[in-house]
Amino acid sequence: MSANAIYLATIWAIPVIIAITFHEAAHGFIAYLLGDDTAWRLGRVSFNPLKHVDLFGTILLPGVLLLLRSPFIFGYAKPVPINFRALRWPRRDMVLVAAAGPAMNIAIAVVAALAFHIVGYLPATSAQWVADNLKNALIINVVLAVFNLFPLPPLDGGRILVGVLPKAAAVSVARLEPYGLAILIGLLVVFPLVGAQLGIDLDLVSRALAISTGAMIEAILHVTGNT
Repeated sequence: MSANAIYLATIWAIPVIIAITFHEAAHGFIAYLLGDDTAWRLGRVSFNPLKHVDLFGTILLPGVLLLLRSPFIFGYAKPVPINFRALRWPRRDMVLVAAAGPAMNIAIAVVAALAFHIVGYLPATSAQWVADNLKNALIINVVLAVFNLFPLPPLDGGRILVGVLPKAAAVSVARLEPYGLAILIGLLVVFPLVGAQLGIDLDLVSRALAISTGAMIEAILHVTGNT
């Protein structure tokens, strides 16, 4: 493997692993604080990435989408097991547990943006590598947060929606969970590819996600004094 390939691997792999690991650990930790120790007992409240990486969702799915030149690349980690009935206030606490993952990613993105200010004090030999890691950490964590807030179960946004909707509507949304991944692939991959063949723009969802991601990155850079 060439030096350039190793460099590229490290500036992307490190931020991705940290983003996924902290996201999943945050779900389990907040669940533990709110009364459910399932993830804690199973060792999922951990910063060990091997506890959270899913062979298909974290490695194979993004790889296949990349090879297919999909307009949107996404994946997922092993879902943290949560027993919602064990939570003290199940509907309220479901929202808090679901929001913990994206909130952690936003916090990491803010820390990465703040850390840009110290890059100028580092030795020239390491400054560029650190800057590239911080830039990718900012982008990856915001993308992960925004994507997971999409209001479709089993994504965090879907869980939040189920927790805040009236019970009848919440039950209807919750029933979509077994089909969530298929719906996402349809919205983000299949529809845009079919639309491209027909000359119709069906890439609306990924464009909305991209606009939201860009707006959040700009906001974080502004708040942290990087603009």
